[in-house]
Amino acid sequence: MTADPAPRPLRTFGRRRGHRLRQTRSTLVETLLPVLRLPPVGLIDLDALFPAPKRAVWLEIGFGGGEHLATQAAAHPDVGFIGCEVYIDGVGSLLRHIDRLGLENVRVHDGDAREVLARLPDASLQRVYLLFPDPWPKARHHKRRFISPSALDMLSRVLTDGGLLIFASDHADYAHWTLENLTGRPDFQCLAGTPDDWRRPADWVESRYEAKARTAGARCFYVQFQRQERTPGL
Repeated sequence: MTADPAPRPLRTFGRRRGHRLRQTRSTLVETLLPVLRLPPVGLIDLDALFPAPKRAVWLEIGFGGGEHLATQAAAHPDVGFIGCEVYIDGVGSLLRHIDRLGLENVRVHDGDAREVLARLPDASLQRVYLLFPDPWPKARHHKRRFISPSALDMLSRVLTDGGLLIFASDHADYAHWTLENLTGRPDFQCLAGTPDDWRRPADWVESRYEAKARTAGARCFYVQFQRQERTPGL
């Protein structure tokens, strides 16, 4: 008797393709993406992922057009970056930035970030960015939001003690949702103690989506959560 297949997780993202890629980006998807794409199966060996040893590895979930990830990677060549994005137009945009800047410390997963989280070693990431994720604003779609108990369990496992989950959104309800989901968890501490802590940090890298939201007058929320020290034996 064949066992029933495990249910597929709900999609936390919308469409994967938009307009036809420009020729330059299409070429990079065909030539550069296979070089930078994560290994398809098995535990991800971070020590072997980059051409030179890195002092830390940071992950960006849903990098959009890649402006933030590429700028951070250029500013921190001693850090390895993994970017996850399902939208092929965004992947093509990041590849253009990587090619233009000659970045060697970026690897890409053109799929669901949860697939990567499941394959990372325990306590292997020092920082995770979740910037302006799809807010799924309708109540019946809230279950599709990336922030969920199961996703937070995965993030908790892969973040080092003291590691940071950095979240930003222009959707107040999603910001409140995120805070509610993390409040009370012993493995995370919210670092937003004052109103100023909800504002954009001084060294922030603005993405095109964020710029568009700010131009439209949207209020943006920025908050960091720190992975707490693990209890020995647990």
